[in-house]
Amino acid sequence: MKNYKELFAHKQEILRNRPDKTRVEVSASSRLVEGFRSHVKTRDFEVIVDQPENMGSTDQGPRPSEYVLAALAACHEVTYRLYADAMEIDLKSVAVNVTGISDARGFFDLDDDIPAGFSEVVGTIEVESDASDADLERLRLAVNRHCPVLDDLRKPMKVELDLKRQG
Repeated sequence: MKNYKELFAHKQEILRNRPDKTRVEVSASSRLVEGFRSHVKTRDFEVIVDQPENMGSTDQGPRPSEYVLAALAACHEVTYRLYADAMEIDLKSVAVNVTGISDARGFFDLDDDIPAGFSEVVGTIEVESDASDADLERLRLAVNRHCPVLDDLRKPMKVELDLKRQG
């Protein structure tokens, strides 16, 4: 298993000395191809996003909200791995299980007081470690402070999506 402490320290050093390197941009583009099925591209990857059959689609991929949960789970795991090594806390394995809870009345415009998205996300982080409870708690706090996707979900942010007519 690779130790990421050196990578962490190296990235910190670069970012301290090169403020021009601190901005990170990621992007995705999506095209609705049939029914509710979309093909999404990010970097050199393409993923399918779809809806289940009970929503009138073909269930060929996860729903968008399931990708949000998958992003949270995977980002949390990466952040645990990176910070455990950086903090010299034993971490043999980490797995994250998350569940999002929403009320469909918000999406289907039945009640303006109900949000369309998740009202709550709950989950568990399972770790295999010989570290003390105190060290694992320090790690948990560091991860909760530095996990980018968790941060995105917890705070309001500016989102602008312009509508452009084609053709």
